[in-house]
Amino acid sequence: MAVEQLIVLLLLLVLVLGKAEPEKENDTLYSEEDPTNEMGPSEPPEVWREERAGHRMGSLSVCPCDLHPGYCDLNCCCDSRCGSECSMEGSMCPFSFCLPGSTRAVSRVCLEKSLLFRNNTPYFTEVVPDSSGCTLLFCVQLNNSKLNYFQKPQVITKENLPLLSAQYGRPSFILPEQTEPSSSSFYRVGDPIQIYFAASSVLSVLKQPASMFASRLCSDENPAGFLESKSTSCIRIFTNLTSKCTTDPALDAASYYRDFSVLKVPVNLTVFQPLQVKIIPVTVPASPILNGSTCYNVVSEVLYEVEFNGIHGIQNISVQFKVDNIYGNPKSILQQRFSLSFWNKNHSFTKWRSGNPGYISGVPLVALCNGTQQYVTILQTQDNGQCSEKRYRILFRENMRTACQFNASVKLEEANCSHLQESVYRAFQGPHNPGRLAITGNADASQPGEWNSIFTQRCTMQDGRCMIPISLEIQVIWAQVGLLSNPQAQILGARYLYICKPLKSLGTYMNMLPLTTTVAFTDVTKWPEPPRSQPRAYWKLPFDFFFPFKMALSGVGSSSGSQAGTLLVTLTLCGVLVS
Repeated sequence: MAVEQLIVLLLLLVLVLGKAEPEKENDTLYSEEDPTNEMGPSEPPEVWREERAGHRMGSLSVCPCDLHPGYCDLNCCCDSRCGSECSMEGSMCPFSFCLPGSTRAVSRVCLEKSLLFRNNTPYFTEVVPDSSGCTLLFCVQLNNSKLNYFQKPQVITKENLPLLSAQYGRPSFILPEQTEPSSSSFYRVGDPIQIYFAASSVLSVLKQPASMFASRLCSDENPAGFLESKSTSCIRIFTNLTSKCTTDPALDAASYYRDFSVLKVPVNLTVFQPLQVKIIPVTVPASPILNGSTCYNVVSEVLYEVEFNGIHGIQNISVQFKVDNIYGNPKSILQQRFSLSFWNKNHSFTKWRSGNPGYISGVPLVALCNGTQQYVTILQTQDNGQCSEKRYRILFRENMRTACQFNASVKLEEANCSHLQESVYRAFQGPHNPGRLAITGNADASQPGEWNSIFTQRCTMQDGRCMIPISLEIQVIWAQVGLLSNPQAQILGARYLYICKPLKSLGTYMNMLPLTTTVAFTDVTKWPEPPRSQPRAYWKLPFDFFFPFKMALSGVGSSSGSQAGTLLVTLTLCGVLVS
């Protein structure tokens, strides 16, 4: 009975496969039924859609690039005089590309070619590689005539014309109505500083001459901006210094502060009540004078210092000058420098953070010294090799090494051991002995939990000999904590390790002691375990029919999976034997 059933199944299979193949034309297989709008390939899980300009069966009825009747226009693929191969993208087309508008738009739906068993679509198909070039895609070109036409425009009426003009219009030669900006009651950053000439009742702005592009010639029309501290320099060329020495205001110091005053706050042109601040010169230089061919007391540098108080404006302003002498040879050149600086008398001192919260690479290390925050410093050498009063700041994650000669004031053989030790310790530590180290760059001095203790290992007596520290090793342990996307560097601990030597081995006939300091940062960051691999973009089912049975028998996977696979194999074999 089982043999008879097998023979019947084979006969049915032969009859199905023996049916005539559908008609094939231009590498496209057509079905026996007429195509409708609803027909088309069902969309698989992995589909690549594309719309591009390309060929389509037949040529365009409107050919915008066919400008020469009876002749073939260059790269005009819809020109009938150029042959039908161009519209088909054939090999006989003489053009390497087609002009825009000479080909129809194409809409394609693509999927992996390996997933396709049989092609019976009535539309144009082609096999192309994907973007990586590793996978072949089977693409079906859809017959969508809407891609070749714009939407029908709406009718223009008297009522909707202004609306459409405002919606789609672009700037024209008609300038928009200019409105005067409202004047503020106080200076803002970058606002021009106003000045007032009382004798002529003229309102103007304070100028800070600057160079003009590559020529470096002075331009006197550059306004000085409020709270914009900067310096400019430029040159002036005089072809006739004799006539310009005493008449050119750019050379006279008085023209930079006399006969005008600075307005404390900007004024409103409608309500003009200026609050004036006089410019006070630190020293009053003499006016330029000409002696022979030399012009004396010529301004070479101008420095304005402006004191401000927030929205209350400018409180005081002073000016300093540097003068020089120039000679009256042809084309005399004078270089001038203009500086403008702002400062607030009532400002509170703010120490820069070294991070917020985690440390930033290259910023100073912060320590707590007797309740106040200070930067951690190490020895710095002078030009003569001796230890300087100035010190280097320890910068986060930057290993350093310095060396200098310490002057013990007395010969080492005559020095007291404990006194010499304390002197060297103070030299290593500096004026501020760091007691605790900030864990983060924005540690608060009032929060003890935000500071780590510094472990210090000093010298001890050995066999009754005096041990003097000659080297300091600063070891800083740090790590990244927090999110992987936004890690924050924290200091976990630090140690001051002093390397000592007996006093008698240091050359007791001298009073100079060589000292060395090294700084080393150690990263102990613990990174999380790497995530499991993500699913691939193209998942495929195994083509092997016996794949589940092989996996079940090989024991791959968990124990429950193996038991399920064994049960599946057992049931399948039982079904075959029963049939």
